Amino acid sequence: MNSADNTADIPAAASGAETTDERFERGLALLRTIGGQEHPAVLDSLADIAPALGHMTVAFGYGDVMSRPGLTLRQREIATVAALAAMGNAAPQLRFHIDGALNVGVSAAEVVEILIHTAVYAGFPAALNGIGAAREVFQSRPDVAATPVDSEPLPGDRYERGLAKLAEVDGHAGDQVVASLRDIAPDLARYIIEFAFGDIYARPALDLKCREIASVAMCTALGTAAPQLRVHIHGLLNVGGTREEVIEVITQMAGYAGFPAALNGIAAAREVFEERGAGE
Repeated sequence: MNSADNTADIPAAASGAETTDERFERGLALLRTIGGQEHPAVLDSLADIAPALGHMTVAFGYGDVMSRPGLTLRQREIATVAALAAMGNAAPQLRFHIDGALNVGVSAAEVVEILIHTAVYAGFPAALNGIGAAREVFQSRPDVAATPVDSEPLPGDRYERGLAKLAEVDGHAGDQVVASLRDIAPDLARYIIEFAFGDIYARPALDLKCREIASVAMCTALGTAAPQLRVHIHGLLNVGGTREEVIEVITQMAGYAGFPAALNGIAAAREVFEERGAGE
């Protein structure tokens, strides 16, 4: 498969009226690509109690949403793994999408990096549980190293490295977050710089655009971080993301975190787009 864009054999979602069967068949083709199975298990697992839900999962989740052209499958799986790990309540689905991420070109080291990144936004328990899920998936696949090689120690001072990375990603928006803490919790401000940006964001195993896709997905899915979501929408745009990609990541979260989370995410995106102006 081409890891840059795995959608060549999947029909794009049509803009006009379609039959349910057409949506289902498109979703089924995409689900086979991600899951690597001719007959996806989700259909059999629901056949005895809620077959309609299985059909909806395929037709809507994959036929309508995941097949949209605004992101590559690789980017979509990065967003999905990040969101599921951050929410921490969907271990079977997280394992499925870790496996799916590997199937569409995300490396084992990148999967591990996404899960390490989760510690910043959802805490260490979520990151540790995500790593546990990844270990299970890696051990079931002979084509994947069970323990991806970690990066070398990062050079330089953690604080200075973090400041530089914060400026690269968030610009003035990041500075404002740190400044807002100086009068009440200066140590927390320092931890954000040293740990979140100096230790995590500066790691080389995942590029900044992928990190910001993951951050936007997590902040949207969690539903409790609107100010931080706005900061990371800015961040994604600052590191080469487009408005279309922002909207696609947030829209995709409707299937994993629900429509309220996606609607609130779109409201945050509207604020950011208006702040940056129509010409950008």
